[in-house]
Amino acid sequence: MKSIRYVLGSLFLAIAFNSCELFEIDNYDEPKETIRGEVVDAATGERVLTDQGSEGTRIRLRELSWTETAVPDNFDFWCMKEGVFQNTKVFKGHYNVRIDGAFIPLVRLTQQGDTLFDGSRYVDIKGVTEVKFEVQPFLKVEWVGEPTVSGGKITASFRVTRAVSPEEFRSKIEPMGGYSDDFLNVTDVRLFVSQMPYVGYREWDNRYSVEKGYNGSEFNALLGETVTVTTNGVIPAGRTVFIRAAARINYMTENIRRHNYNENKRVDIP
Repeated sequence: MKSIRYVLGSLFLAIAFNSCELFEIDNYDEPKETIRGEVVDAATGERVLTDQGSEGTRIRLRELSWTETAVPDNFDFWCMKEGVFQNTKVFKGHYNVRIDGAFIPLVRLTQQGDTLFDGSRYVDIKGVTEVKFEVQPFLKVEWVGEPTVSGGKITASFRVTRAVSPEEFRSKIEPMGGYSDDFLNVTDVRLFVSQMPYVGYREWDNRYSVEKGYNGSEFNALLGETVTVTTNGVIPAGRTVFIRAAARINYMTENIRRHNYNENKRVDIP
């Protein structure tokens, strides 16, 4: 009986000791530093509008001041559609900040892993830290005139142009390996419709939104021209919706083909 009590007592102490250690490991202050910033077109200074979510502009933080693990962990979050970002729950420390989106990659490597260019930023995040990225978007999408409504359908016009020349695109992408002239082809344009102001790839209403696909270099003749699209279905009278136009090329950044966007517009259905 004494042996059993001894074993049980030892087991209890071991559990209690380990429990204390567990609580000590988790006994850190909550992250309360802030990083915020914007992503702008290097040529125009305008914000690069995007999607909201993984199909949009991704911000990746890698803490370099934490040495407990051999390989630092990545922490990802995403831009807002207006081309701005903010995270108010970051630990104080030294970070590498990288962004990826519908623009020329800021970090470019060869297929062997050698660095061709590193446009990421190294910052000390303490208090409120602001970071501004200048990038080269693939495409520029602009409204042409104002949308009109007839019979519950919206007709809107927009223009798609290249924001980076084919020559410069090739000069920066080809050294990474596996280059194809097909990368520059515009594969689709869309008119997204939603009752949510941040309409985009995740929030669009498929009853009314429109996608137009293009094969090969078919869209080249439409670059710089006015593209007019009428929504699908019939939007009920009295409804307020938001629209945005988008276009993308046949090139993936971080394994995702991302759209370039214009700003949203509110449309009231009479």
